[in-house]
Amino acid sequence: MPTILPFKGKLPIIDPSVFLANATVIGDVEIGAGTNLWFGVTIRGDVNAIRIGRNSNIQDGSVVHCTRERFSTTIGDNVTVGHLALLHGCVVEDGAFIGMKACVMDGAVVEAGAMVAAGALVTPGKRVKAGELWGGSPAKFLRPLTEDDIRMQMSIAPHYAEMAKVYLEEVGGGVE
Repeated sequence: MPTILPFKGKLPIIDPSVFLANATVIGDVEIGAGTNLWFGVTIRGDVNAIRIGRNSNIQDGSVVHCTRERFSTTIGDNVTVGHLALLHGCVVEDGAFIGMKACVMDGAVVEAGAMVAAGALVTPGKRVKAGELWGGSPAKFLRPLTEDDIRMQMSIAPHYAEMAKVYLEEVGGGVE
């Protein structure tokens, strides 16, 4: 069962079509239609706002937080956030990909369609440009995305949306 908690009088606003495995969602959070939050995800809008668009997937064990009085966190539409990622006070634009165990820090921006490699550390204030792959710790530009990268990236969000539908049918996990 998901945990949905208010904080300082703000209850998360979650579209009814969202799949929440056993995710925890707290405070000033809005989540758009078709998004799916997998097992052990924490979305903590207690010190600033968090906005998550439509049809995005945030995979198992990931944490989304924000920065008090400085940076909210915004995740666009059709974004993939891999297992155990940390997004903190940052912007991840539409169609971007955040790899497993990656960390995107305060004030950083991952532009639409950009890719952050698994294990990468995107340090505060960095901008990952559209069409680029960044990796390493600290993360830096590695190369332009290939057609295969883009094709793979575009296939993940729909795959997770289909999996979420199966889970909803078989075990529940939607917003009540």
